[in-house]
Amino acid sequence: MQTIQNATQTNERKVTSFLESLDVKTGERKVLAEFEQLIEAPNWTQDGKSLIYNSDGLLYSFDLVTGTSEAIDSGYANRCNNDHVLSPDSNQIAVSHHSKEDGQSRIYIFPFEGGHPTLITALAPSYLHGWSPDGQTLSYCAERKGQYDIYTIPTAGGVESQLTDTAGLDDGPEYSPDGRHIWFNSTRSGLMQLWRMNVDGTEQTQMSFDESNSWFPHVSPDGEAVAYLTYRKDDVAPNDHPANKNVEIRIMPIHGGEYRTLAELFGGQGTINVNSWSPDSTRLAFVSYRLD
Repeated sequence: MQTIQNATQTNERKVTSFLESLDVKTGERKVLAEFEQLIEAPNWTQDGKSLIYNSDGLLYSFDLVTGTSEAIDSGYANRCNNDHVLSPDSNQIAVSHHSKEDGQSRIYIFPFEGGHPTLITALAPSYLHGWSPDGQTLSYCAERKGQYDIYTIPTAGGVESQLTDTAGLDDGPEYSPDGRHIWFNSTRSGLMQLWRMNVDGTEQTQMSFDESNSWFPHVSPDGEAVAYLTYRKDDVAPNDHPANKNVEIRIMPIHGGEYRTLAELFGGQGTINVNSWSPDSTRLAFVSYRLD
């Protein structure tokens, strides 16, 4: 969940963005490109050749061989935030675009090669996070009647289904590769922690328990591990995931248990809002930042 950011400066300080990859076994980091503007949330394409990121309301494709970026034609959806997801075959992109009419986030789908976007969620605000492995369903966080919960909707549009109903914030819903579960993060325990449920919303189970605020669980394509972003307990409110904080990228086994810190960095909002695992489950793409 995010409000769109168009500025390249934060509190009058210039933002430099570093697009990086991370070896999940060795922890080795590699800077792929440096940008003199805010970029966010890299998705890895299914063929392993490109990363998709957002900047200033648009989406871009970054070629991992040439190191060059190219804008993706998203039609009138030119106020996209970092809640973008590729279809399982990478032929389509779903985005959260802030509609011109009221500035509220709604979910749209358009072809990967670019083209006219199709509105999926008429109700707003809706913040996209997941696409089911069978390509039939989207999962998202939405505010309805003053409460943020987890919802799903067919990719063809239609009636949304509410999966959670708690007083705190439920956010970041993402499917496991086998299509059996949806992972999400929730403040219902006091801190922001990782949770897992069946795709119909049953058996909602807490999966992380450390004294931190943990966001955006991303299951590896091989279904073995979950990567996520963690803020220090006293740095942020449990329901907030701001930019420009000292954060960690952590990994834990798919069935829960002890976590391992993969990287410590200056980032937060925009670092790994979307699933950024490489198709072979060996690397993560992410964005770190510097304020000048």
